[in-house]
Amino acid sequence: MLNKQTKQEVLIEALPYIQTYEGKTFVIKYGGAAMRDERLKASFAQDVTILRKIGINIIIVHGGGKDITDLAAALNIPTRFVDGQRYTDEKMVDVVLMVLAGKLNKEIVNLINTNGGNAVGLCGMDNGLMKARRITEKDLGLVGDVSSVNTVFLNLLLNNGMMPVVAPLAVGEDNKILNINADLAAGAIATALKAEKLVYLSDIEGVLVEEQLISSLTHAEAESLIDRGSIHGGMIPKVRSAFTTLDAGVNKVHIIDGRIKHSLLLEIFTDEGVGTQMIHPS
Repeated sequence: MLNKQTKQEVLIEALPYIQTYEGKTFVIKYGGAAMRDERLKASFAQDVTILRKIGINIIIVHGGGKDITDLAAALNIPTRFVDGQRYTDEKMVDVVLMVLAGKLNKEIVNLINTNGGNAVGLCGMDNGLMKARRITEKDLGLVGDVSSVNTVFLNLLLNNGMMPVVAPLAVGEDNKILNINADLAAGAIATALKAEKLVYLSDIEGVLVEEQLISSLTHAEAESLIDRGSIHGGMIPKVRSAFTTLDAGVNKVHIIDGRIKHSLLLEIFTDEGVGTQMIHPS
């Protein structure tokens, strides 16, 4: 338990960050253990409510891959992946719609609102929130990349104190529903809004080099570590995608460990943070 002196120090350390971020917009990609563990779900709902109450605009984009796979299995609909991405046919898109825009979205909204967060559940079809082009480079079925975001609609909600919780589905050019990777949907929304921060809650600590967490990275530093083999495997596209988002106008991108209670607050309101932030060179 924190003693009185430590509590005072924590609050004092947080104050300049609260002043800096008041009125700014954060986009948070919510997934992994933080969506499955009851204790972590509760702390996430508390964290985003606190951020909203102190004047930060919050948009949440959530995944739900495991729940989609589980429901598809229960309905005897086969699941297959192409290069790590879910193949989405007509039957599977119905499952995705039921899980993401239905069950999971409303559970997240209800939990946040229980904490007083004024959340509202949406998906890409609502008021043309997200439009997309079907991916044609490889056959993924009804899967798309976001081509436009209705920022007027999002800003209307934010300006009226609401917290959009977005399921990553979009409308294709032929008006068909398309499944969108949640990471990419969050990046597209953050880019369209020129957000202050894009935060990925995941099941990893951040960027590790020789088992040491790297707290901050510029693009040049990241490419050097990739060339040396210090950043490798699945972390390479994640890091490069983060810098693509930075180059498009987002101020900072964070990868943090959603398995840690209140990791969102610890990353944003403490000097050291708990994850890795991708930043513009100073």
